[in-house]
Amino acid sequence: MSAPRTNEYGQPIGPELPGWSARPRPPRTSVQGRFCRIEPLDPARHADDLVRAFRQAADGRAWTYLTVGPYADPADHRAWLGQAAASEDPLHHAVIDLATGCAVGTLALMRIDPANGVIEVGHVSFSPQLQRTPISTEAQYLLMKRVFDELGYRRYEWKCDSLNGPSRATALRLGFSFEGIFRQAVVYKGRSRDTAWFSLLDSEWPARKAAFERWLEPGNFDAQGRQRRRLGDLA
Repeated sequence: MSAPRTNEYGQPIGPELPGWSARPRPPRTSVQGRFCRIEPLDPARHADDLVRAFRQAADGRAWTYLTVGPYADPADHRAWLGQAAASEDPLHHAVIDLATGCAVGTLALMRIDPANGVIEVGHVSFSPQLQRTPISTEAQYLLMKRVFDELGYRRYEWKCDSLNGPSRATALRLGFSFEGIFRQAVVYKGRSRDTAWFSLLDSEWPARKAAFERWLEPGNFDAQGRQRRRLGDLA
């Protein structure tokens, strides 16, 4: 590792960013892949699908580490979807299964910081129809591609309850690096949360993008849609 730059006082300083300017805010437009499309959340088009998809869950465990849910009834779920769709930050998206044309989950871009080129993915809420499918991975890839390739952000963040083992494992599988624990960072659902922080940088994105694209190739899936090679093996 090369020594850091120093200023006229001999103090170490960070690398220059020639030509840097604030990045655009994410647009309210769709992005399509091979398995799915992500598009701005619209209750008029997505609420029926989402309510139906989430009510197929056997219990409420998928909501344990989210700030919302589980919902007492479909009306409560629809009300929250209406509030989410009106938000600019978080900017919520529906995940559309191209095979059925139905919305099967949501995720959001949030804590949007154009001046510093930092943005977070959060509010990841995947129904049973989406969990452990190629769609769930491709949806994450499509948002990353928008953030880095289309908008030119420098840092993409993932945060979760430190006790949420599956979320932490997913972050690592997707290529995020663990940065540490923020203790007693959040209060939600009447309990204290230590938050695990992860990040992916623009300098790391080209290699990660190549791994995603190799994983998403048609030849990587058998006739039943099962992966032949794991994403982690392609990094």
